[in-house]
Amino acid sequence: MKAYQIEAGSTSLDGLKQVELEKPVAGPGEVLVRIRATSLNFRDQAIIIGKYFTGPLDRDTIPLSDGAGEVEAVGEGVSRFKAGDRVAGTFFQGWVNGWPSSPADMVALGSPLDGMLAEYVVLPEDGLVTIPDSLSFEEAATLPCAGVTAWNALMEGRGIRPGDTVLCLGTGGVSMIALEFARMAGARVIVTSSSDEKLERAKAMGADGLINYKNTPDWAQEVMKLTDGKGVDKVVEVGGAGTLPLSYQSVGYGGEIALIGVLAAPDGDLSPHGLMFKGASLRGIFVGNRDMFESMNRAIATNGIKPVIGASFDFNQAVEAFQHQMTASHFGKIVIKI
Repeated sequence: MKAYQIEAGSTSLDGLKQVELEKPVAGPGEVLVRIRATSLNFRDQAIIIGKYFTGPLDRDTIPLSDGAGEVEAVGEGVSRFKAGDRVAGTFFQGWVNGWPSSPADMVALGSPLDGMLAEYVVLPEDGLVTIPDSLSFEEAATLPCAGVTAWNALMEGRGIRPGDTVLCLGTGGVSMIALEFARMAGARVIVTSSSDEKLERAKAMGADGLINYKNTPDWAQEVMKLTDGKGVDKVVEVGGAGTLPLSYQSVGYGGEIALIGVLAAPDGDLSPHGLMFKGASLRGIFVGNRDMFESMNRAIATNGIKPVIGASFDFNQAVEAFQHQMTASHFGKIVIKI
């Protein structure tokens, strides 16, 4: 079968190679999936250039945590799926529900496990979910990381309620599906971006407030104006250390900052001490479990939500897909069709 691998020790995009591998076979409790589409996350870029938390890879590894396709065969004892089912892999292969009981539950596709950028993959049946009939394979492939992350950020912890205000930082995959989920739940949404064009696209999706952070570096003041001085109930914080100080200022009384990202460089006071005076909280988000994925899929099917695909590439254009991601010019998700 055709697949891509990141070479061990890779520190640049030159380490991504298309290879021929033996087609895998489903063993007991396993499912063979013909992958039809995958999607990129910034994590995948960090892995290729050797800048992920664990450093450069120590073995050749198939990249990408996100993918969707159809079941071709099942191994002995599999009861959750059958041939022909439309499925997606879960980001963490051992985290089904509740909180992880050990680090072994937090093992992810794309690193350290082989990922989804291949014609076929074999996964344990517990590491798959059925995808909504309303979604194409390309749309479903955007969900395992960005979709579940946004769902966890908004619906878990201090879950959002009708009339709440949500602040989404940027217009990438997590923020745009979060915009859709927040609108579904009856919340107002404020979106930031450095591009007026992207802000207009967010407005067309239902965003209520728009802030160009390039033109308004102190965007927390604008957030307060847009909320009549109250602040927001939830911040979808994908920037990390570089944007946290302004997110602290933007969150309102009893609100929550869902800390997701590591995209922006540190800048300003990172101490959460100021949250004490608001009774606000900071909650770390690292994707989510399979139960969250399945709850999200039910909401998507019920409400007709369509994930935003900003760019699509063919399998032989995987390198170009990563190059496009590195420009940070995309809106929503980048998909590779297989």
